[in-house]
Amino acid sequence: MVQRSIGQERFGFSGPERKTSSLDTLVSLIDWHAVAALLDPLYPASKGEPAWPPLAMFKALLLSIWYDLSDVKLAEALDDRASFRRFCGFSANEATPERTAFVRFRRLLVAHQLDRSLFETVTMQLKAKAVTVKTGTLVDATIIASASEDDDDARWVKHKRKRAVHGFKAHVGADADTALVEEVSVTSANINDGKAGPGALPDNPGEVFADSAYRGNHFCDAVLAKGGIPRIVATGMWGRDEAETLRKLHEWNKPIHRVRARIEKIFGTWKRCYGLRRMRWRGLAKAAVQVHLTAIAYNLKRTMNILSVPA
Repeated sequence: MVQRSIGQERFGFSGPERKTSSLDTLVSLIDWHAVAALLDPLYPASKGEPAWPPLAMFKALLLSIWYDLSDVKLAEALDDRASFRRFCGFSANEATPERTAFVRFRRLLVAHQLDRSLFETVTMQLKAKAVTVKTGTLVDATIIASASEDDDDARWVKHKRKRAVHGFKAHVGADADTALVEEVSVTSANINDGKAGPGALPDNPGEVFADSAYRGNHFCDAVLAKGGIPRIVATGMWGRDEAETLRKLHEWNKPIHRVRARIEKIFGTWKRCYGLRRMRWRGLAKAAVQVHLTAIAYNLKRTMNILSVPA
């Protein structure tokens, strides 16, 4: 399918100098050509109505996450806000996509299973920019309510002193120093953390900090297989003297709790700021798309903040 040509400004009188925003910084943060190359197969047909450039549509979806916008609100904001237009590559005067265009684009992402490839491509570039000596990995999971209780891919789960939730679970592995998300795995909510945890482990994870849900040979063996060192919260220890044993248990758990708690800030940002309190669409595949897009949006903003701090 032929793609529309966008970003061509019309002749006119020059107005006041434009205001810059953080979106202008994000545009120059990575090489977007690598992302565009992944998205090119979405419109292979050479005939038909010209399609919106897939890179512009992908950037628009990132805007919907950063600003927690529905498809309707995203279409309105893209038509109205100059900073949104610049970020996506639209000029000040040309038409922008309507709501249904975003629906069709998401369907294509799901059909081509590009969400993970996009996450890996963007994250690889960001890790190179925010380069640090790898010391450890944070692993944890968060439950996200389903869009509807009729979603057949979601499952019920209940924790102590909390109400039951029908939804999915995002398993995340993040760098312990930069808090950049390195691996993501999405399952139904009833999957045990320790069982799904290996899917959230990056290569060469260093010390792996996780809570007691990850104790057990299945997860620890996966950490060791990738060259990591398990640092798992212990729920008990053997010892002859109770006071001495409790002291050792506290000394083991305290540094793990201190480091592991950093991942809660990631989940807090996703849910409070990026609208991941509930899935927007039904099905595990679409849930994975939403989580991967959220992780990409988070990593972009996180890297921008890291680079803005003087060394």
